[in-house]
Amino acid sequence: MPQIDPSHPAVESFFHPDTGTWTHVVHVGEAAVIIDPVLDYDAASARTSTASADAVLACVRDRGLDVAWILETHAHADHLSAAGYLHDRLHAPVAIGRGIVSVQAHFKQVFGLGDAFPADGSQFDRLLDDGDVLRAGSLAVRALATPGHTRDSLTYVIGDAAFIGDTLFAPDLGTARCDFPGGDAAELFASIRRILTLPTATRLFLCHDYPPPSRAPSREATIACEAQENVHVGGGVAEADFVARRGARDATLPVPRLLLPALQVNIRGGRLPPVEADGHRYLRLPLNRIG
Repeated sequence: MPQIDPSHPAVESFFHPDTGTWTHVVHVGEAAVIIDPVLDYDAASARTSTASADAVLACVRDRGLDVAWILETHAHADHLSAAGYLHDRLHAPVAIGRGIVSVQAHFKQVFGLGDAFPADGSQFDRLLDDGDVLRAGSLAVRALATPGHTRDSLTYVIGDAAFIGDTLFAPDLGTARCDFPGGDAAELFASIRRILTLPTATRLFLCHDYPPPSRAPSREATIACEAQENVHVGGGVAEADFVARRGARDATLPVPRLLLPALQVNIRGGRLPPVEADGHRYLRLPLNRIG
């Protein structure tokens, strides 16, 4: 029997092992939203494929779902988004936080995109502010601004489920890095505290998991477990201690493997760069600009 309680939506989740990314399909009755879809990308050959996004499409079609929105928690640096591909097939609008405008402005300069690329968020169908509510049938999707990892980071609260992007990982892995442009560890700390003040029964759905060999990938966590056991913020860690630890850890982290291709696609709303005069698309490699 289909899920019909909007206070406890059904969640179908798809794990992308190459990037450790979770895509979630959230639905009540026929109404649905898709959160953080992945476009497959082979870095060695610079070839894309839609196998992972097609699995999401198959789920939507098999369950007879009507997708009202495709939602991005932020402009990801670790995987390419399939939002544009799914938009074209499902005719569903794509939404992201309004902070994407500042992310676009920064990476427009990094990639030398020039006047042909407007850094105004127009590549997306809706820019969301804190507190905005989207509707999908009986579902109400509330946007919470949760910056710190990036300026455009949002958490989507749908009934008793919260889709928290990269703010928190599984408790044994900690929290998101804050060394990207616009990142700020103190802001991330405040955002995490905001998430942890949601009702205690709230299910926290992760955007990523990078599990050790001892466990399978985890798609969700509880507020109690994150508050008590998260290795970066659990047990009442003070803000100053978190900021210091986060900064020390970020200083040791490498540049994400797919950052350069991912940002060029993701600031475009999950679309590849435009076709050039020779009929092909090209990604740019800005030398000595990153890291």
